[in-house]
Amino acid sequence: MKTKLIIDTEREGYGTDQVRRTMTVGDLIATLEQYDEDTPVFLGFDRRYTYGGITEARFEEVEDDEDED
Repeated sequence: MKTKLIIDTEREGYGTDQVRRTMTVGDLIATLEQYDEDTPVFLGFDRRYTYGGITEARFEEVEDDEDED
């Protein structure tokens, strides 16, 4: 049986400011280093009723404009 890594997701708000806690890139790298580099990673939604993959095209960097008036 091949191991799969599933990251369970939760809806926490309608904006990033409503998310209580999230990992940094460093935290994510440190966590993923525990797994074999060929382990597939999936996102689990709605208590694993649906799933999604992680691809480079889905990453988006946005600027935080909280400090702007």
